[in-house]
Amino acid sequence: MNSAQLGEKAKQMRRSIIKMLEKAGSGHPGGSLSSTDIVTCLFFNVMKHDPRNPKWPDRDRFHLSKGHCAPIIYSVLAESGYFPKEELNHLRKLGALLQGHPDVNIPGIDVASGSLGQGLSVALGMALAGKMDKKEYRVYCLLGDGEIQEGNIWEAAMACAHYKVDNICAVLDFNGFQIDGRVSDVMAIDPVVEKWKSFGWNVISIDGHDIEQILAAFAQARKIKGKPTIIIAKTIKGKDVSFMENVVDFHGRAPTKEEALIALKELANGE
Repeated sequence: MNSAQLGEKAKQMRRSIIKMLEKAGSGHPGGSLSSTDIVTCLFFNVMKHDPRNPKWPDRDRFHLSKGHCAPIIYSVLAESGYFPKEELNHLRKLGALLQGHPDVNIPGIDVASGSLGQGLSVALGMALAGKMDKKEYRVYCLLGDGEIQEGNIWEAAMACAHYKVDNICAVLDFNGFQIDGRVSDVMAIDPVVEKWKSFGWNVISIDGHDIEQILAAFAQARKIKGKPTIIIAKTIKGKDVSFMENVVDFHGRAPTKEEALIALKELANGE
């Protein structure tokens, strides 16, 4: 897909997120909407994967470290053909395929996630396995900015650089909010770029909603040898829904039916 098509696809994914969360009556819209453009670009342009063969050994891997933002990965997987789109209507329902956090019963999900701080270690294991098996696949790991307050992230960051794991690309969804408020108030993480550089990473800073910048960053990351890459993507919590943007309440509150109708109207008008 080209940039314009990816932009349209991202709008479609945002509508899907709103619809499934309203039906579920619970979930996390804010971070799902902030990371939509990034995940859309990965699955519909950047990554090598095959929905007909989810366990294809040579596929690129994606790990959603911030597993509470499951609606975006579910939307993208359904749109890609990993499972029927009708499953989105049963999000978080007892016995349904799609629960509040991703798990390995879902086609396209390799490792369960939701316990924050663990994802980069998981991605490192995948990347090292690829090196050992002499595979050409790449591993992509989406982190939350509140999540990187956790120490395990930085242990994994050191290990990635120590082992020169250049087939891994982390992405930080830097929307500035976590469940308890602004990241800067809860536990400041700045200076983010300097910290990752000091840990031995190649760092690329972008606007996480600019499709061209996202694609260019992934292309640049692929060229880097001898060290891991992280893309620091500045994003907006609740992106493209006016009453959700930068509102901490929508970190973990699903829209009501009335709110969903307003949100869907805004997303339709934004095409």
